[in-house]
Amino acid sequence: MKKISYLLAIALMATCSAGAQYNTLWIPDTLGGTNFNLTIRDTFRQMLPGQQTITGGINGSIWGPTLMFNRGDTVHMHVTNNLADTTTIHWHGFHLPAVMDGGPHQTIPPGTTWNPYWKVTNNAAMYWYHPHMHTMTEEQINMGLGGLIIVRDNTESALPLPRAYGVDDIPLILTDRRFDNTNQFVLSHYGDTMTTNFTIHAQYTVPAQVVRFRLLNVATERFYNIGFSDNRTFYVVGSDGGLLDTPVGVTRYTMGPGERIEILANFNGQNGQSIDIMAFNSTFNNAIPGGEPVNFPVADFQNALGQRDFMILHVNVGPQTANAITSIPSTLTTNVFWNTATATVNRSLSFNTVQGPPYPPGASLIDNTPFVMNVINKNVDLGATEIWTLNNTTNVAHPFHIHDVEFHIIDRNGSPAPAYEQGWKDILWVPSNSTAKFIAKFEDYCDSIYPYMYHCHIAFHEDAGMMGQFTVGCTPTAVKDLNNIAGLDIHPNPASDKLYVGFKDNRPIYELDIIDIRGKTLYKYPMPQKGSGLDISKLPAGIYVLRVQDMNGNIKLEKFVRE
Repeated sequence: MKKISYLLAIALMATCSAGAQYNTLWIPDTLGGTNFNLTIRDTFRQMLPGQQTITGGINGSIWGPTLMFNRGDTVHMHVTNNLADTTTIHWHGFHLPAVMDGGPHQTIPPGTTWNPYWKVTNNAAMYWYHPHMHTMTEEQINMGLGGLIIVRDNTESALPLPRAYGVDDIPLILTDRRFDNTNQFVLSHYGDTMTTNFTIHAQYTVPAQVVRFRLLNVATERFYNIGFSDNRTFYVVGSDGGLLDTPVGVTRYTMGPGERIEILANFNGQNGQSIDIMAFNSTFNNAIPGGEPVNFPVADFQNALGQRDFMILHVNVGPQTANAITSIPSTLTTNVFWNTATATVNRSLSFNTVQGPPYPPGASLIDNTPFVMNVINKNVDLGATEIWTLNNTTNVAHPFHIHDVEFHIIDRNGSPAPAYEQGWKDILWVPSNSTAKFIAKFEDYCDSIYPYMYHCHIAFHEDAGMMGQFTVGCTPTAVKDLNNIAGLDIHPNPASDKLYVGFKDNRPIYELDIIDIRGKTLYKYPMPQKGSGLDISKLPAGIYVLRVQDMNGNIKLEKFVRE
């Protein structure tokens, strides 16, 4: 199967290099507002000529819509899982309560709707959402599940930047896939075929002006060395969590999995010309994922794109639009990062290679400790400012991601990070046998029940246990006492459209589930807002059970009737 996939990829690459065929870049639709309905499902898509490819999609045949948030809004998500498997949806990069985070603990069983909500406090930038089901993350992302989120704020909106989505503000979702001889995805560390926005041999027409590209590396393992085929300078204006202070001109940028950058490219006066955005991966060696050569001795890492340059997007330049942005701004914002002198905790994490069963070849751990769902690895005080030092002792680079916070890179191997990394980050890739430090502040949200995660964003490393978890500590409000749980106030009961639920002593609800009489969870409500009521209008008539948990882990079960 791998040989067939490899030969198919070589044929496709030859066709592309001959300039015979391109496919128009698919741009995901957008959803705006403050209420978002997302349905996850198994589906199919025409990826290659012939048989359609079985995929996973969110509101469509693959991937999901781009969600448009405004900073300061409270967004309500209604996520329905119509897959055959349990999944989760993690809101990557967002500062939000742990119970809303969508990590491995916030599972969404088949047929269940999860209803998180939070106030958007993040800076304007591009974030994303994706499955985070432990041991199944690589498989579910490989099927094409995920989506982009663009946050707008007043600072970004006042700048002369391109922001016409799909016109001069183009999202680029970078990943690779391996296909079998029936055009189906093969679960593998690397693919043989590059896709951009899940389009093979992608091309797009942009106007002859300054164009903004928002890049996300959604590959399960591959890094990409981004550049243009004519080696032109492009300008990094944004990192994972917001704008840089000033645009930074570069000719190459290496992106690890999960990482995002925003760049500006100047196409003034180039109407009618064409250029390629490239991955210059021939410069990589074995220490950068994707730098393994085609004849690499470990079969699992052999692939047709290994250690070679290949096209990401063929760009055709068309006419200039009205009100075009034609120059690169000189300044963007003024970021204020945490002062290292204010840090009260210093932590050190080590990335280690593990050998032999039960770990697959190439697997690594953090601090030689495998991830265990019910083990908390770190306890963080609410309001603490901390410095984390990452020591990579392995022979390969690892992209490190932490939930809950955006951080600032202090140094790499004792030297300042390059200018294009001097912004807010949530992904930090650490080369082999090197160290990096960052500073973060853990504020606003504490939780004594659900943790946040930190992990390598190489999906198979994460699935194999290269992940830890931390809680942001709360002061307990009560001692857990299973013999002294407050009763529930449920009204009306029976109910038809809205159901109001609360503890009789007015303690906050931490999590509420609606369960049918067969024991199947139908709806999950993290921290339901008091007084807003639960919409039960779609429930068939019958008897249901409420599973209600307070902030200390106490659980109360009560029945109600839907008329």
